[in-house]
Amino acid sequence: MEIDWTSARVESWRKAAAGAPLQQDWDWGEILSAAGAQVARAVVRSGGAEVALAQVLLRRFGPATLALVSRGPVWLAAVDQPAVLHALRRSLPARGPRALVVTPDDTVRGMVPLVTPTHVAELNLKPTLDDLRAGLHGKWRNRLAAAGRAGLTVRREDRPDRYAWLLEAEAAQARQRGYRGWPPNLVPHWHRSVPGRVHVLSAWCGGERVAAMLFLRHGRRATYQIGWSGPDGRATSAHNLCLWTAIEALRAEGVALLDLGTVDTEAAPGLARFKIGCGARVRRLGPTMWVPPLRLRPRGR
Repeated sequence: MEIDWTSARVESWRKAAAGAPLQQDWDWGEILSAAGAQVARAVVRSGGAEVALAQVLLRRFGPATLALVSRGPVWLAAVDQPAVLHALRRSLPARGPRALVVTPDDTVRGMVPLVTPTHVAELNLKPTLDDLRAGLHGKWRNRLAAAGRAGLTVRREDRPDRYAWLLEAEAAQARQRGYRGWPPNLVPHWHRSVPGRVHVLSAWCGGERVAAMLFLRHGRRATYQIGWSGPDGRATSAHNLCLWTAIEALRAEGVALLDLGTVDTEAAPGLARFKIGCGARVRRLGPTMWVPPLRLRPRGR
């Protein structure tokens, strides 16, 4: 098993990780680096073939280093996953004591769970539009039809000067509700790095903007990032129309999977119903796990 921390290249990474989550996208790492974070990228090889990629965030705590692999590693082949994680931990490009924490898409044997798994909603965009529409839940489909009858129009507003207000609204909402949003320069960086990867759909009614949704496209995936709706938008089910329009546009551009983010039926039941209602599949991720210094034997052996 070879862990190479020096040879990662942008184009080969984008190609190999085209189907990976946002947190393992090359440009996500570039944004974190621009914000002052230390980001390292590992290419894992076995027998000369690339078998995994891992984008790692490194943070110093005095003499110690905490390394985080979020929504990764990206597995490129069938491989001994615990062996890869232990090799990553041993080879981390950091001095002194170090700890490796991973939040993979699936559970990896032999790790120490720290935080229980979350669930995400994912919509497969490969079926035809007719099949996708048939997959809408009844109430969701009815609200989509109601939005059309309400006279709403949806506009693509992908230029930074047209969606700056949405980023400000998201920052204000984060402050009001006490949560940490994404890095403020994430969306502008995405816009600058590869044109056409920011999708903003705004719903208008009677000359007024009533709702908006922002998506980031990365490889063969897109991730729902920000949403806003005013009272008129909620009354007319504008987000249903925005999301359906986004589904049509993203599918036409070759996106195979739309990541709608976490699903929490207790803390945000309405949002969960909205995501599930569009036909998305709820998938359980792996728990947040600590990679111990020694490989643990699976229970029962």
